Amino acid sequence: MENFEPVIVAFCCHYCAYTAADMAGSKRLCYPPNVKIVRVPCSGKVDAIHIMKALEKGADGVYVAGCLEGDCHFKSGNIDAAKRVVYIKKLLDEIGIGGERVEMILMSAGMGERFAQTATDMTEKIRKLGPNPAKSISKDMASNGI
Repeated sequence: MENFEPVIVAFCCHYCAYTAADMAGSKRLCYPPNVKIVRVPCSGKVDAIHIMKALEKGADGVYVAGCLEGDCHFKSGNIDAAKRVVYIKKLLDEIGIGGERVEMILMSAGMGERFAQTATDMTEKIRKLGPNPAKSISKDMASNGI
């Protein structure tokens, strides 16, 4: 497990979180390459199935990054996303995968440092948790023809 490098999927809203990631790059801020960014029009467009599919397909952790509260370009998309993340965290706890593998992060377009720090913190957190247990279940099912 000491060589474990987690795969993290970050669903980033176009207007704030994705722009913050771009700013982190422009400022040449270092953050782990483990974070795979998926740009979405609004964090509110990230549904529970997207998070679950990311975990099923091999992500060890997922975070949804949206606009600061009150600044969503689609009015309440970030609030809707936060509610979904709370729901998914509870569901993951119930099925034994662990809700701590999923987070909701709020940031503005100018928060490149916050984006880089979030990516680093999430990578370290997931590294401590270890591989996603759903990966081994998916592999077992595939090898059994399910």
